[in-house]
Amino acid sequence: MNIVLLSGGSGKRLWPLSNDIRSKQFIKIFKNADGSHNSMLQRVYEQIKSVDSEAKITIATSKGQVSSICNQLADNVSISVEPCRRDTFPAIGLAACYLHDVLHVPANEAVVVSPIDPYVDDSYFAAFEKLAALAQQPENNLVLMGIEPTYPSEKYGYVIPDGKEAISTVSMFKEKPDAKTAEEYIKKGALWNGGVFAFKLQYLLAKAHELIEFDDYYDLYNKYDTLTKISFDYAVVEKEPRITVMRYVGQWKDLGTWNTLTEAMDEQVIGKGVLNEKCANVHVINELDIPILCMGLQNIVVAAGPDGILVSDKGQSSYIKPFVDNIIQPVMYAEKSWGSYQVIDMEKESLTIRITLKAGSKMNYHSHEHRDEVWTIIQGSGHTIVDGMEQEVHAGDVITIAAGCRHTIMADTELKIIEVQLGKEISVNDKQKYELEK
Repeated sequence: MNIVLLSGGSGKRLWPLSNDIRSKQFIKIFKNADGSHNSMLQRVYEQIKSVDSEAKITIATSKGQVSSICNQLADNVSISVEPCRRDTFPAIGLAACYLHDVLHVPANEAVVVSPIDPYVDDSYFAAFEKLAALAQQPENNLVLMGIEPTYPSEKYGYVIPDGKEAISTVSMFKEKPDAKTAEEYIKKGALWNGGVFAFKLQYLLAKAHELIEFDDYYDLYNKYDTLTKISFDYAVVEKEPRITVMRYVGQWKDLGTWNTLTEAMDEQVIGKGVLNEKCANVHVINELDIPILCMGLQNIVVAAGPDGILVSDKGQSSYIKPFVDNIIQPVMYAEKSWGSYQVIDMEKESLTIRITLKAGSKMNYHSHEHRDEVWTIIQGSGHTIVDGMEQEVHAGDVITIAAGCRHTIMADTELKIIEVQLGKEISVNDKQKYELEK
């Protein structure tokens, strides 16, 4: 199967563990047998591979999420990168061109598109194979997977099929209704629109060329910032006459708030946390290296990370976004392709960061114009290159890097570093990359 997973969102509803570059799909809450935890992204990837080990997965995402994806999945997936955000139709159009022009997927093959973060069982992804087969049939230009509703939700759009069969043509689409209207839709056999659909690649390529003037993937990429923002539903789905919906009956949840996310957790505490016996329906997700003690609380979620601490009634946790919008601060934690970093101290003319490099990884060869840096190796071993000179480094070593010096570090084992940035103009934009001299 060819599967495109749409990865977007700023993740403010799951603050403080998500931010502008770390959306909800990257938060690790699903416990593995060895005690480690997987993210929604890792969970979905493993589910797809368990259903079809040969599935070709491409993730369509923005530049800001590429490092997190590479950190969690390494090079096991292809990535179609949006130069800027332009909504789902341009994103899917760009991904289709990437499949055809870069990965050389034949135009007559089927492609299944899905959000990256559904909480589902394996039958959901097994249904993708049937969805792809339906898309290959000549009478279908577009095939949707409609989710059998479990209650009259006001959060989702609805697909109204012509019949109540497992596979049906589509009568109409309805936007998010109130609960009473949703109940009427469900009586008519309506399905939730979960944003999953399949098509032959040539169909979507033709649609892209019909609505956008471009030559190929590379041309589309270069002019991407000039494209009009438009959703795939509005540009394609609601206008397509040859459209079919396949009914899916099974587990399906949108874990978009702390309330729904904690319902999917197998444990009450992740990280350092203690609940006394008077606590009921309390969950703690703690990414800090300090303990959290909860006494006599009910229906509470506590989430703690480098960006802040949330203590909320679970029902009220759905309404945090406007409050988070008013919190102005830099990103304090991020995953990179080479590892991760966490800001641990900010002063007027200094910034202190704890860096973890994965074994075998390295930073870009780069320099800074306006700041000096001091690296203190606190764990592991590796090599540094500063202005072309290479040296081994081990725990306890200190490397001083003056402004303008080109530098990188390579990890032989997992490396942990304290980096102190010193200068009057410390900025994430003060970075010049170079090719590493041979």
